[in-house]
Amino acid sequence: MTETDRLSHYLCIGCPLGCRLEVEETDDDIIVRGFTCKRGKLYGRQEHTDPRRMVTTTIAVRGGRWPRLPVKTRDTVPKALVREVCAALRDLEVKAPVAIGTTVAANVLNTGVDIVAARDMPLA
Repeated sequence: MTETDRLSHYLCIGCPLGCRLEVEETDDDIIVRGFTCKRGKLYGRQEHTDPRRMVTTTIAVRGGRWPRLPVKTRDTVPKALVREVCAALRDLEVKAPVAIGTTVAANVLNTGVDIVAARDMPLA
């Protein structure tokens, strides 16, 4: 592995500053540079070793005021599984009413992460 293979650059999304991070992987450590807050240091290490994302989408709702219910993951899921999570939710349908925060799918793809309603859905 060359030196350039061990150096990566990321744009931090941990806070509104958007710091440009430089992450260097050594034989025994990961060094993060360019952050201005502790969230940046944590984000750089996480993004380099195990990138994760929140997923937001919509699912079908029967009997609701609107035809789609906004949902999101309660926590982050591995970045490599984002498309699979969305595909798993494609055919999911819930019945109104639904309260914000209600779990609509537990342990999606065995990640340990639940899918929850992102808004209230009253009856039509």
